[in-house]
Amino acid sequence: MSVTIFTMTHKKFPTPGDPVYVPLQVGKSGAADLGYIGDDTGVSISDKNCYYGELTGVYWVWKNIKTSDYVGICHYRRYFCTEEGRILTAREYEEILSEYDIITSKLLKLNFTYYEGYASDYNIDDLNAVEEVICRFYPAYYETFEKLVHGKGTYFGNMMVCKKEIYDAYCEWLFDIFEKAEERIDASGYDDYHKRVYGFISEFLLYVWTQVQGLKVWECKVGMTDEKRETAEIKERLAAFFLKKDIAGAKAYMLACLEKRPDVLMEASDITGELKMSMQVIAICELEKQAYGSSTIDRMQDFGSLMAHFRKLNDMIQAWKEREMQMSPSDVEFYLKNENITDIALEASARLFYPAAEAVEIAKALTACLG
Repeated sequence: MSVTIFTMTHKKFPTPGDPVYVPLQVGKSGAADLGYIGDDTGVSISDKNCYYGELTGVYWVWKNIKTSDYVGICHYRRYFCTEEGRILTAREYEEILSEYDIITSKLLKLNFTYYEGYASDYNIDDLNAVEEVICRFYPAYYETFEKLVHGKGTYFGNMMVCKKEIYDAYCEWLFDIFEKAEERIDASGYDDYHKRVYGFISEFLLYVWTQVQGLKVWECKVGMTDEKRETAEIKERLAAFFLKKDIAGAKAYMLACLEKRPDVLMEASDITGELKMSMQVIAICELEKQAYGSSTIDRMQDFGSLMAHFRKLNDMIQAWKEREMQMSPSDVEFYLKNENITDIALEASARLFYPAAEAVEIAKALTACLG
């Protein structure tokens, strides 16, 4: 069994060192040569990279690789890994694929339907155009598409490993849909981020395709070798706002970031969860200030301390819900008083994990511990 995992990249990066991983420069047409294999040779759509993202590499592997029994796609800092976070080896791929048809990312569980999420961040007409193509040309997939697009799950990253025959069948289906969708979609006026229409939608379509095909799927943990620079920069800016107790400035900055890059709060980008927690800090401090005239930020401005504070609060809320009868009210009372947790913070944090009505009841039960 020969396995080759192509590592999609648009920049130089430290390779894992395992020969199973082969760097592939995507969007190489018109770009500086990084010294890697490029997606601009042979049969290629490299010049569509601004709209397709890493899919130009996915296409290149489909059309030009004939010598590997199994092929896969990962990214220059995002890899399939063990639960402990170690990047998978060739032998481990072979062991998994001896029992499973395909390796994908773990299903990303959303707090909203995929359709709602797409509509809030992108032009919903583009997703509707893809739906029209599937309905007309691939009716066998339409019912599953409709069900899943209004469900709360998706794969992410366009990451997969499988037999080359399976890979080829998927690509033939996917790129035919997009070729037809191009007649209905005009993304030429979008900014650089939103132009990647086909790259975004394909993550979801892989989920649809595996379900219709009835494949035995190994959903694998995805680990990152380092944090995206843009994510780190956002956290640095937020830390500066928090240090100045400038919640309004932090909110305006974060909303501007989300307008430009709505994916930054996704698990695949916000790998520590600290950007999402920063939004929690902003929301709670804003509400506390309105209600009490002061807030958590008035006594705690260090970014690391704020993250630790709210992480502990979130853990406590989830533990209370899951093991309510085993927790001592006196322990909860001590924690709430010692950490100066407000009823606003309790309810707002509970709403992150539970429906509104349930969150209110959890907050009331915890507040009651204060007597």
